[in-house]
Amino acid sequence: MTKERVTVTIDAELAAAAAEAVREGRADSVSAWVNAALKERADKESKLAALRAAIADYEAEYGAFTDEELAAQERADREAAARVREEARRRRAAT
Repeated sequence: MTKERVTVTIDAELAAAAAEAVREGRADSVSAWVNAALKERADKESKLAALRAAIADYEAEYGAFTDEELAAQERADREAAARVREEARRRRAAT
């Protein structure tokens, strides 16, 4: 992939974290560390845009989600997360 040189200003703590990642061998260079972070952010933004589009398409066809539907899904998500945490706790306890 073609690289482009840019100049940015970042928080000192982030610069230190990047330098530490290089020292510890978790990144080849500060540029590589920053590039990975930017790629992760770009991928996340792309996925969120696709999700927004999917929701808009769904709502255009079936109507907007109701407050009740959103609340029910939120409860289901919390219950699923609790089950996952409990399973992880059991696995840790078994080892």
